[in-house]
Amino acid sequence: MRQKELRIALVCYGGVSLAVYMHGVTRELWHLARASRDYHSGAPSSSGVDAVYREMLAAIEEDHELRLRIIPDIMSGASAGGINAVFLAQAIHSGQSLEPLTDLWLEVADVDELTDPDARLRWRGGKFWAQPLATFILSRPGTEIAEEVAPETRAEVRRKVSHLIRGRWFEPPFSGLGFSKLLERAFSAMADAPVEAPLLPPGHPLDLFVTTTDFHGYLELLRLNSPPVVEDTEHRLPISMRSRVPGTGGSDLANPLELVFAARATASFPGAFPPLKVEEIDRLAKDSGRDWASREEFLDTIMPIHVMRGDTDTVSLIDGSVLVNKPFGGAMAALRGRPAQREVDRRFVYVDPRPDRFGSRDERASRDVGFFSAIFGSLSTIPREQPIRDNLEQLDEQSREAERLQRIVAALRPEVDATVERLFGRTLFLDRPTPKRLKAWRQKAQQAAAEQAGYAFHSYAQAKLSGIVSRLAKLAYDAAPSLHLPDHLAVEEVLREELRRRGLTTLSSGNGGATSEAIGFFREHDIGFRIRRLRLLARRLARDWEADPEISDDALEHGRDAIYSILSLYFEKEGLASLGEEFHDVAQSVLGDPGTVLDMIESKRLLIDTDDKAEEMLAEALQAMPANLKRRMLFAYLGFPFYDVATLPLLRNEGFTEFDPVKVDRISPDDARSIREGGTRATLRGIEFYNFGAFFSRSYRENDYLWGRLHGAERMIDLVCSTVDHAPGELVVRSFKKKAFLAILDEEEAAGRCARGLLDQIKSEVLERLV
Repeated sequence: MRQKELRIALVCYGGVSLAVYMHGVTRELWHLARASRDYHSGAPSSSGVDAVYREMLAAIEEDHELRLRIIPDIMSGASAGGINAVFLAQAIHSGQSLEPLTDLWLEVADVDELTDPDARLRWRGGKFWAQPLATFILSRPGTEIAEEVAPETRAEVRRKVSHLIRGRWFEPPFSGLGFSKLLERAFSAMADAPVEAPLLPPGHPLDLFVTTTDFHGYLELLRLNSPPVVEDTEHRLPISMRSRVPGTGGSDLANPLELVFAARATASFPGAFPPLKVEEIDRLAKDSGRDWASREEFLDTIMPIHVMRGDTDTVSLIDGSVLVNKPFGGAMAALRGRPAQREVDRRFVYVDPRPDRFGSRDERASRDVGFFSAIFGSLSTIPREQPIRDNLEQLDEQSREAERLQRIVAALRPEVDATVERLFGRTLFLDRPTPKRLKAWRQKAQQAAAEQAGYAFHSYAQAKLSGIVSRLAKLAYDAAPSLHLPDHLAVEEVLREELRRRGLTTLSSGNGGATSEAIGFFREHDIGFRIRRLRLLARRLARDWEADPEISDDALEHGRDAIYSILSLYFEKEGLASLGEEFHDVAQSVLGDPGTVLDMIESKRLLIDTDDKAEEMLAEALQAMPANLKRRMLFAYLGFPFYDVATLPLLRNEGFTEFDPVKVDRISPDDARSIREGGTRATLRGIEFYNFGAFFSRSYRENDYLWGRLHGAERMIDLVCSTVDHAPGELVVRSFKKKAFLAILDEEEAAGRCARGLLDQIKSEVLERLV
């Protein structure tokens, strides 16, 4: 039985009130992940749409002999899409329900609820002198209200817009603190609801990335030819969080106040909400009674330059979509270093509620740019619609490089296996590995690979050295923001000079292989080599040996678990956290005393001691394996130096990781037409009034939320079926879609969230279209 993970990196665009639609979509990803978790854990059968997804996974296993897991492990968002990303990441990590967020969007995402109490119209006749202006803007023929809003809601929209015009002028109408309190209330409601197990395997990394914009900005140093260094202002201020998923539910991804901070900052729409300042979250902590013990650490992580300058109280954060509305970059950065226990199908899935922003060419030609269109277009539309071609081309290039790596390794495998056979084929006790024997065999294989590489070894050793020194320099650079360096290159240069003082002037010995100084340095600092070697084992267990009927699934699963546990020993050594707080103080002096930095990293990591522990765990795992798997594992482990010598100098990426081709999928109304043709304009109401429509009408929010769930379900089923080698037939796919649609409509009817007429109308369309 093959095993595969469908790993999803979700990117949620900003879209003003279309965030309600995006919530419906992200909710379906949450349901699919829950169904996958329950199916693979053997939990009792669930009901509703979860049961449909579970039935689909069971059918794939039975009909295609594929055990498929759904792993949504990267969440990225901007503006209101960032809110959805934050809440979905919390639900995945904690096992909490997304139901409170649904209630937040439907009940509270309305201008009447969001308006600051001080900005509300106090009485019906308030600012009567402004009424002629409001009437002129809202009622005259040819205005955007008449053209952009459906007849049945024009009166409601006119009333609410009139109140805004006649309310507080020249200040944001909506309350920042009020918005933060609503977000905090939703997180509290999630925590108070029944908690399940997390939706990802224990120990799997979960990444969250949202964009924000630093209104005033901060100065960064840039390297030029002349002058060598200049200052420039940077306004992008992303917020990223990473956590390894716990084994039990109930643990927050981060302090809820920090999650509120991220959601509030990314969605601080210019002119509607005041910019977010740190003092607002301090006040929220006081009013809610929440402890924010990690406040200083959090601020130091997201705005280190401001912390260094002591001006965090003046930072004003506005909507992340002002500069980055399509945050692929953060999600792409999170790909690096992710473990893979089995075959991976990596997808980047972006949610785009309105692919056709401005209508057809004829529609654009027939309308002039009006009062609202000019204002809202400049604020909310034009700056946000930069193309994503650069991101897609970068992903495509990475995928081609992944395929190149796979071809190189496959071509090398027969020769490497033969070389290892010659080295160890007659070795006594090869079928009885112990930690001591593994260490001796490993050193023998590494020496043989170095000697047989000839002249190629020098470029390999230089590639290793460059990678190690660069990583060490980045550690010191990240630990010492107060040095105010433009990048880590200055640190890298002093580290190289220190290594030259220590005798590391050449890497290759005259007899082949590395010098004793190079060997010592690699043993003390080359953590990348250790991780690449273990990832090769994990990849072979996941891809190459699963199809062998002579090796049981249990043996492969135990092997993967063992390799994953050993990898965790080295993962713990990678980051700054493993070096302790005192490393930050030492790093401040790296330019003058790089030797102390190197010595501290060595003494804190203790990689040689970690190698001993790793080989104890590997020997124990090998002893429990059947003979045919044990020999293959040994040959892959001992053959790795030969692969590494051949591939590392050729590839920019550091080798064997979750390094498979990346596919990109879109979710939009234009891609989900099983129920109704026409795409966005035929289904969504929030597009009215320049994408603000759903903030003026509960019925609009219900409509868009429901269509988000239905479109999300359709595209989730498409995604799952597309990862199967021989995809299920069209009739089978249509059957699952119909079941999912009806299950969603039944759930919403039971919940009483959406109007009965809306549910009945869509149900009749489902029954008519999907017979």
